[in-house]
Amino acid sequence: MTRAPSPLAGISSMAMRQVLAELAARCERETGIRVAIESVGGVVAAKRIAAGEYFDIVWLASDVIDKLAAGGRVVAGSCVDLMRSDIWVAVRAGALRPDVASEEAVRDAVREAKTLGYSTGPSGVYLAELFERWGIADEIAPRIVQALPGVPVGALIARGEIALGFQQRSEIVGLDGVDAIGPLPAAIQKTTVFSGAVCAASMHVENARALLTFMASAENHEVMRRHGMEPA
Repeated sequence: MTRAPSPLAGISSMAMRQVLAELAARCERETGIRVAIESVGGVVAAKRIAAGEYFDIVWLASDVIDKLAAGGRVVAGSCVDLMRSDIWVAVRAGALRPDVASEEAVRDAVREAKTLGYSTGPSGVYLAELFERWGIADEIAPRIVQALPGVPVGALIARGEIALGFQQRSEIVGLDGVDAIGPLPAAIQKTTVFSGAVCAASMHVENARALLTFMASAENHEVMRRHGMEPA
């Protein structure tokens, strides 16, 4: 591999920003390959790639990567599944912790919460569908606060704008002012796989592929776990 004359340009969803920052630093130390990663809302990132904005690498939920590949915006066969994350439930630090051990308990907690929040990302899409399936979407609609793209649900919880919040574990655990209760129960859990892929516009395909291979290596699994992710 050859070192790129300047850092690779990368874009990712907010859910991966911390783990990717550490993995990127490790990659530079060990391989000399550098990357500058911009982390934004996943919906925004996908739109920017689809619109043809220049990036060498993109990291998003795997189903979004697949859509970008179908549209010719990422290199066919370059997708690497890196990590996965479950949806967790959280309240403001010090608040009463609702029971989330079963589907029925979570549904009751949702119906009783003063305000509810989720993101515009994969977890938010899933939760909106879940509430529809439960038949309570119209009932709770006036109490839902959807975080803007790039704004963590945890930040709204900490400020008291959301009483009961849902988001990827990596964006909730360890935040000041937030009490991460635990994951959704298995019966209603939705695991998101996050992947990286080389953008079709990249002029540094070899280095981009090498960076993704490095990030997926077993020696980096502990980094993923420390940031609330599990290796894919």
